[in-house]
Amino acid sequence: MGTAGLRERKKQATRMALHEAAVTLSISHGLDKVTIEAIADAAEVSRRTFSNYFTSKEEALLYGDQQRVLRLVETVRERPRTEAPWAALTAAALEFQRDLGARDPHWVTQIRLVRRHPALAAQQVSTYASMEDELTAQVALRSREAEPMQARLMAAAFLVTMRVAVQEWLDRPKGTPLSDVMRESLDKMAAAFR
Repeated sequence: MGTAGLRERKKQATRMALHEAAVTLSISHGLDKVTIEAIADAAEVSRRTFSNYFTSKEEALLYGDQQRVLRLVETVRERPRTEAPWAALTAAALEFQRDLGARDPHWVTQIRLVRRHPALAAQQVSTYASMEDELTAQVALRSREAEPMQARLMAAAFLVTMRVAVQEWLDRPKGTPLSDVMRESLDKMAAAFR
């Protein structure tokens, strides 16, 4: 078990090194000028090692998003099972956003990169969609009446609302709290599930 744990920690460290290299290089040089080889070199691994972890530079760059969405799903899972589905999603989102930028100092810059590059936007949508099944299960656990399609729609709508809230927040005047925009977005979407 100790060896497996060490191996997993090393894999995670390599994955994070590749992600951080992708972010740093994209910020410094622009995404279009960054190559997989440059990312691998900056992380001090081979091109083959890069390919063992990521299929593209976009995937490496957005690995942080994947980790954030996993934490968000975990936050939803930890909410009380008696909480109504949208209330649980909203509470988890507001709890989650409090430390969103604190964990990754390049988060806002990365989001701005996503806005400028369609390939990154497509990768981000894919990342969010990959968590939809788990969120659907969490919604279904909290609602005896929700049919499977309604649970899936709610989970998908929640993930879209999270993405839209962040994009809207970037367009608001500097100093606008993300929590205000997130609550506003979630409240607007909640009307569809009442």
